[in-house]
Amino acid sequence: MSKAAAPPIELASADPSIAQEMARWLSHLGAERRLAPKTLEAYGRDLRQCLDFLCAHWGERVTLARFAALEATDIRAFMAMRRADDIAGRSLMRALAGLRSFGRFLEREGKGKVGALSAIRAPKVAKTLPKPLPMASAKRLADADERAGEDRETWILARDAAVMALLYGSGLRISEALGLKRREVPRPGEGDVLIVTGKGNKTRMVPVLQNVLALVQEYVAMCPYPLPAEGPIFLGARGGPLSPRIIQLAMERLRGALGLPDSATPHALRHSFATHLLSRGGDLRAIQELLGHSSLSTTQIYTGIDSERLLEVYASTHPRR
Repeated sequence: MSKAAAPPIELASADPSIAQEMARWLSHLGAERRLAPKTLEAYGRDLRQCLDFLCAHWGERVTLARFAALEATDIRAFMAMRRADDIAGRSLMRALAGLRSFGRFLEREGKGKVGALSAIRAPKVAKTLPKPLPMASAKRLADADERAGEDRETWILARDAAVMALLYGSGLRISEALGLKRREVPRPGEGDVLIVTGKGNKTRMVPVLQNVLALVQEYVAMCPYPLPAEGPIFLGARGGPLSPRIIQLAMERLRGALGLPDSATPHALRHSFATHLLSRGGDLRAIQELLGHSSLSTTQIYTGIDSERLLEVYASTHPRR
């Protein structure tokens, strides 16, 4: 494995050897595994919390040798402490996954085998189905006139409508939409696909509707700031990159105006895109490609939402009916 230098990390609860390996592990995950920055941040935070707990639990700073000699009871005690803080099962599962990843890294580096981590069962996480929006409501969210009464500049309303139209019209993650450069979005009539950079820095091609491109172009024409070809197409009120939080706040305002539940978030538009395609007879593998899911099992969660439609298709098309 590469011995490239990694940014130093300071740990009050562990000795420098652990800090050094932690830095190299996170660098490896980012450079070679291409994990998203937020995932790296969460993994690092989880490991720090574990080391802080072990330091207090053992009454001494954690060394590599002591960490490699972890016992299952130590990990269970850490997980119990986190659960007592009302941490959700999904976060606990991520924490355990991060600790296991660090343990495997140490083993590959010849720094010891943390066998106790593989003996711990991952916490159970209740499967929650996405909550799609009704088609009519999803379309209204991309209508700037729905917010005409707000004390906000017209170009900002047009911008928010264009972003939401992309989330629903092409099934984009909010980070993917806000990461688009101007040159990557064709003008109406000059193209019908987007090249999107998704999780793990992977690119995929997704179709885009002409009426969605028209909304984007309407925003571009109104935007008071320069929009160079290599720069982000969506800008904030002061001309910098647009924050996802701004779109989330816009969605909150629209929820009230349209009488939608709290589950109506920007990400719900992506769920709605997949669900509505499926309800119209869309192929699950094609939807997987459009969403950028690496595994079909991730996409299959949408089948639980529209099981009635699937049964209808089965009953009408199976050759032995």
